[in-house]
Amino acid sequence: MKIAVVRETRPAERRVALVPEQVAKLIELGYEVAVEPAAGERALYSDDQYRDAGAEVAWGADHAATIVTSVQPLERERLQRLHAGTALMSFLPTNPPDVVRTATTAKLTAFAMELVPRISRAQSMDALSSQALVAGYRAAIVAAERLPRFFPLNMTAAGTVPPAQVLVLGAGVAGLQAIATAKRLGAVVRAYDVRTAAAEEIASMGAQPIELELGTLDGPGGYAREMTPERAQLQRELLTPFVAAADALITTAAVPGRTAPILVSRAMVEQMKPGSVVVDLASEQGGNVEGSVAGTELTIGNALVWGGANVASQMAGPASRLYGQNIANLIRLMTRNASFDPDFNDEIVRGCCVTHDGSVLHEPTRELLKGQAP
Repeated sequence: MKIAVVRETRPAERRVALVPEQVAKLIELGYEVAVEPAAGERALYSDDQYRDAGAEVAWGADHAATIVTSVQPLERERLQRLHAGTALMSFLPTNPPDVVRTATTAKLTAFAMELVPRISRAQSMDALSSQALVAGYRAAIVAAERLPRFFPLNMTAAGTVPPAQVLVLGAGVAGLQAIATAKRLGAVVRAYDVRTAAAEEIASMGAQPIELELGTLDGPGGYAREMTPERAQLQRELLTPFVAAADALITTAAVPGRTAPILVSRAMVEQMKPGSVVVDLASEQGGNVEGSVAGTELTIGNALVWGGANVASQMAGPASRLYGQNIANLIRLMTRNASFDPDFNDEIVRGCCVTHDGSVLHEPTRELLKGQAP
């Protein structure tokens, strides 16, 4: 049984699928591990560290591999070279559908890390949560770095400098980590989320939950339900004074595979004070802030608006360590009787498997492909 760790080819991707300490544990489980040269260098893991962990470092690591691991999906040409039955583990966006079609035709078994069910038994394999944790921390650091004032209260002989006012919209994993980090940096933090449990979770982080008296919108998988246009407009109106009072605004509301909701209009941003900072972690999914652009800093009114793009990769070392542990735990789940043998009756395995033996098993993806020309 051979696991391949490939080098990411996309320039913005700095993470690696497995780090040396996880390689050693998988070897103990009975696997051989092959790593492409420089696969971990952008996450600050050297080839020698992989060799010391017991891995082979060589080009063509994916040749005859049982499992090929990566962060982003492999390119079509590379997928076509793999042997039928090879298992893929990576994030696997299904739109555009080229990768899924290629994996199906090549009879590859593709597991999508973003589809791991959000159940208690799968928490150690939940890559969305692990990478959101990194992104939430990074969001608070970006806000603090770009805000031209202190985050904490400072009392000096020359006078008192009040703390920064930070507003976080969305209190999932990323939002809660942004709250916790901003609090550690000394800011006064307020936060809002439409889910029932959010207020208690926000308060547990030391922030002040905002109550808008609009009712909650709990949805499946721990995400919020989509709101009506009327509800969205009323929510924006009620949030406007909180946005205007904030020195830094961090938005984190996103659901995989769906366009992010517009929580903050351009007009709301234009009411913010000179020097204010907006960090939109949902920019790649359309943005929570009207006018934000993924991977770009721009000015709206008096505020600097930072659009997040592959944010977890900006802290590639810890992001890789967490993601690699998600991958290793998933491989461990699928290892039975000293062999890689996924049990497709298992809720976790079935939930994250997109293609197998020439078929698309994931129903939403199958429906999406039916509506799109090859």
